[in-house]
Amino acid sequence: MSKTSHPPRFVLLRYLSGVLLNRVLFSCAVLVGLLEILALLEQTTPILQRHLGIAGILTYAGMRLPFLMAGALPLSLLIGALVMLSQMTLASEMAILQASGLSMLGLYKRLIPATLIIGALGVVLDDQVTPRSEQALAAWWNRTDPHPEKGHAFWFHEGRQVARVTYVADGGNMLSGLDIYSRDEKGLLQEVIHADRADYTHANGWVLHTVKRIQINDPTATRLPSEEQRNWQTTLHPWDFIRLSTENPPLSSGTIIGMLRGHLPSDSSPGFLQAGLLERFLRPAAMLVLLLIAMPVIYIPPRTGTRSWLPVWCLGAGLLFIVAQGLLRAMGNAGLLPPPVATVPGLIIFTLGAATVLLRNEAK
Repeated sequence: MSKTSHPPRFVLLRYLSGVLLNRVLFSCAVLVGLLEILALLEQTTPILQRHLGIAGILTYAGMRLPFLMAGALPLSLLIGALVMLSQMTLASEMAILQASGLSMLGLYKRLIPATLIIGALGVVLDDQVTPRSEQALAAWWNRTDPHPEKGHAFWFHEGRQVARVTYVADGGNMLSGLDIYSRDEKGLLQEVIHADRADYTHANGWVLHTVKRIQINDPTATRLPSEEQRNWQTTLHPWDFIRLSTENPPLSSGTIIGMLRGHLPSDSSPGFLQAGLLERFLRPAAMLVLLLIAMPVIYIPPRTGTRSWLPVWCLGAGLLFIVAQGLLRAMGNAGLLPPPVATVPGLIIFTLGAATVLLRNEAK
């Protein structure tokens, strides 16, 4: 009797996981399609002005796809879970499962594996795919720019050196207006180097052109003879300058750890990097919170049907969670909150809130 009254665990797990993944991927495809259209509406004119044609439009859309997918996954999970659970509730599937002994907690536990798969996909997109695609997009965009001199200047530090670049051209292979400030162990200025241009070749590395140097010997400064060319000993490559010239580029965890340890050049604060790293690996936990926020739709009254406002309230709560996490992360980026405070409390607060709503409905 017990075998016939309770659905086999793994059969139900596969069914629920398959339905959830199907709904989430469909929602993600719709959202990414809309975001791609909006992005192309903004960028089609500049692409055509550069005479890149249809191939340029397709290249831009393809390179932008991982970034849009990574951003759309949390909302896709929320919408997909709401659609799935609402359909099952209105079709009396939830009533049948509950009558067979499946509790709310049991349903949630069977949806966890699919949710973690989606969260792991988001981590892979954020950590490996998006940084590469966005860097390739930035290099392609810079290489095809007919007026790179309109690009913005930026600062960065590498070891004991602080440098400024006026603008980057040729996909990162040419730097214009390079200033390098070298410091000693105490942080005191030792040397200033100015180069009108720096070119990168695979054979010779970085070569500075029209170089002017000032040697600092406290309390005097000596202007050294100018040089037409000079090799620049640095570990940086063209793609590093493309990354540095881009505002808030996606970074892999390896790059972030290298920046925090001082092995890679950085123009971001340690708090910004730590918050980004922590938020990335808490992505699966955030997905589980969104799934928990969507769970109350299983309590839609049968007579209410599609007229129920419960899915709308759950959707609003999920959007509030996403917005709250974004605001806390922004405060962490600005240095107003420590990285753990900018990422963890939102997860705890919304988990407790959603769990309270579920327990109150379960007790009725």
